[in-house]
Amino acid sequence: MTSALENTRHSLSTDEGDDNNLSAPTPARRRNDAASLALEILEKLTYSIGKMPAAARRHDWLEATTLAVRDRIIDHWLESNQATTESGEKRVCYLSMEFLIGRLLRDAISNLGLTAAVTEALATYDVELDMVELLEPDAALGNGGLGRLAACFMESMASTGVPAFGYGIRYVHGFFRQEVVDGEQVELPENWLMHGNPWEFERRENSYEIGFGGKVSSIDEPGKPPRQVWRPGERVLAVAYDTPIVGWRGNHVNTLRLWSAQSLDPILLDAFNSGDHIGALREANKAEAITRVLYPADSHQAGQELRLRQEYFFSSASLQDIIRRHLKSFGDLHNLADKVSIQLNDTHPAVSVAELMRLLIDVHGFAWDEAWTITQATFSYTNHTLLPEALETWPIHLFERLLPRQMQIIYAINAQTIREAAQKGLDGGKISAISLIDENNGRRVRMGQLAFVGSHAINGVSALHTELMKETVFHSLHELYPQRIQNKTNGVTPRRWLMQANPGLTSLVTEAIGPAFLDDVGKLADLDAFATDAAFREKFMAVKLENKRRLAKVIEERLAISVDPSAMFDIQVKRIHEYKRQFLNIIEAIALYDQIRSHPERDWQPRVKIFGGKAAPSYAQAKEIIHLINDVARVVNADPSVQNLLKVVFIPNYNVSLAEIIMPAADLSEQISTAGLEASGTGNMKFALNGALTIGTLDGANVEMLEHLGADNIYIFGLTAAEVAARRREAHSGRSIIENSRLLREALDSIVKGVFSPEGQERYSSLVSNLYNNDWWMIAADFEAYWQTQRTLDDLWQNTPSWGEKAVRNTARMSWFSSDRSIREYAKDIWNAGPGAS
Repeated sequence: MTSALENTRHSLSTDEGDDNNLSAPTPARRRNDAASLALEILEKLTYSIGKMPAAARRHDWLEATTLAVRDRIIDHWLESNQATTESGEKRVCYLSMEFLIGRLLRDAISNLGLTAAVTEALATYDVELDMVELLEPDAALGNGGLGRLAACFMESMASTGVPAFGYGIRYVHGFFRQEVVDGEQVELPENWLMHGNPWEFERRENSYEIGFGGKVSSIDEPGKPPRQVWRPGERVLAVAYDTPIVGWRGNHVNTLRLWSAQSLDPILLDAFNSGDHIGALREANKAEAITRVLYPADSHQAGQELRLRQEYFFSSASLQDIIRRHLKSFGDLHNLADKVSIQLNDTHPAVSVAELMRLLIDVHGFAWDEAWTITQATFSYTNHTLLPEALETWPIHLFERLLPRQMQIIYAINAQTIREAAQKGLDGGKISAISLIDENNGRRVRMGQLAFVGSHAINGVSALHTELMKETVFHSLHELYPQRIQNKTNGVTPRRWLMQANPGLTSLVTEAIGPAFLDDVGKLADLDAFATDAAFREKFMAVKLENKRRLAKVIEERLAISVDPSAMFDIQVKRIHEYKRQFLNIIEAIALYDQIRSHPERDWQPRVKIFGGKAAPSYAQAKEIIHLINDVARVVNADPSVQNLLKVVFIPNYNVSLAEIIMPAADLSEQISTAGLEASGTGNMKFALNGALTIGTLDGANVEMLEHLGADNIYIFGLTAAEVAARRREAHSGRSIIENSRLLREALDSIVKGVFSPEGQERYSSLVSNLYNNDWWMIAADFEAYWQTQRTLDDLWQNTPSWGEKAVRNTARMSWFSSDRSIREYAKDIWNAGPGAS
């Protein structure tokens, strides 16, 4: 006889899949006391892993604990899905190329309120939770802020009760694992799936064929308009893997559905039997390559093709899945936009606009006008960049060869949009800017324009970014559709970035203001009153010091560099890019190094400059910056003349787990991008939430942080976005600035003359010459302001009470930058979903 529990578990893998078998009985809720958890962990160890405690290794305890916790999540997951299905609530579908979710065990335990119970349960077997959870690999599903934002949003949607599916790609290797060899970045495969993933559930019943290439033919039927039929020349299979995303207190659990590519024919037997053993696997390898690596290098045609295949693959699979689920629940697609809201996270899934039109028209028989109305009402689009090169475009010949029917639809959308613009009196230049086809650069499809015209709402991710978006990249489209652009400033989840990453600070805040902020992060504002309390400040800075000791230990273990936790930890960790200006930071470190040696009589404050981040494999300038940082570190850290007043550290392979150690340990957060180019940033929010002061430009969300923190608690320097734009129009170069700044000139001279690279004096000549001849990123222009602001912070560091007061105010005043607030705004203004939806 099949038990009720088995029936319910079976419903997770039947054809109903995520919709669940509503007739299946629900098992009794598991007990969450330590004794019950200890017994279940032992049961998992014995019957799922096949080991007795005496023979178990730490990775065995990790898997056993994960499985026991996962069972409790499934209970909530079943209930959440069943409640959504029964109520007919609107679902949000969040399409993103990246979901940088990090380790999930601690997240799940914390959100279920099981930290103390699981810790005690494992202690029964002399096992420490802290030691076990360190073995969980980071899911290599993202690179930086875009993917981490998607992960924060998924957790906040669950925590705020917004029913949601996240859709992305199950990368086998994801973004690369970074090592540093002789100062240079080396890219290695990230094998996070090597030993399986206990959090995911394969959904073989939810698999879809995805086509590429082939031909489009027109079929004429009497009394009906011609119908287009796409016959792909190649097909692959998209197979779903589901991961539950647990909200706070376990009150709601959403689903992250990732697609894995498989060949329809895993082996060509004719070829194999004829002796072509490698060729027999060619089609399988070609299919599986789609989901093997995140962001294949697109500096060559093969890389561009693979990237476009990835984007269409997961977009088409997701839309087919959304339509299947909708038809199962509601019977037809006329009300799709009433029950589904699809958010495009950046331009990567923009091809979804054309694909939904194809599915509605070619597969489900809708007329063009109604299909377009449904499509626009269903989609919304988040823009994350003002950099033109980051707004994806694809060569027409590539797009047409891979996706011929979608290209026809894009041409038709473009024609309709241009006619509308002409009817409203827009001139030729504006029509050219609106066009989905860029005619000036070899004829390319503009994915940003496609996402814009196919969506009913377009949002920026900070107030400044949104206004600049209206003025720059989408100026003409904003003129054509003036009601579509709105702002939704990013946020971060306080559960992971305060409560989990910084338990010492969480305990201290709870002691001071009570536990209400755990459920309503807005209550953190009550902490502001403690900023002038000397005893509280002392405790606050003691927590910070303990976090710094933990980071110092990691640096010692990984890099064999000893750093003093009592020194100021000055940290810049993010993707390496010229506009993020790690180069400015390391130039200032060189100037500081020179000054410490030249003026030992001055009262220099000990400082540790900490860097982390990955450069795209084909981004030569960014990789040179990493090399320079490591070259400078090698020289500075070995020089006894600086007497530990300055250390420089580059921590390889920056990821979520490392960020959870770094953010709570920071005294100073470097947010120094060229003004007008950082859309928002979320690292700035995580640092400040953990009591770091910010040095930054008026860029991205720094502008709103200034508003919420107050000018006395954040250190802004440099050119504004408008001033940067003006200098660029004037063909600004850095030569005159450098010649008139002794500090900057001498620092650059030491780079060029090989002080930090005696074995390769010309190594950094291009980096430096770019400052003299162009200074596009305003490094020379902002150097003096940056240097002076850093010296102001040196002075402040000596005044421990004043620094501590500002640190406390940073934590107290960052509650507005919660991703819960962001999600509630999306839900109300764009999606009309979740609690309170009409």
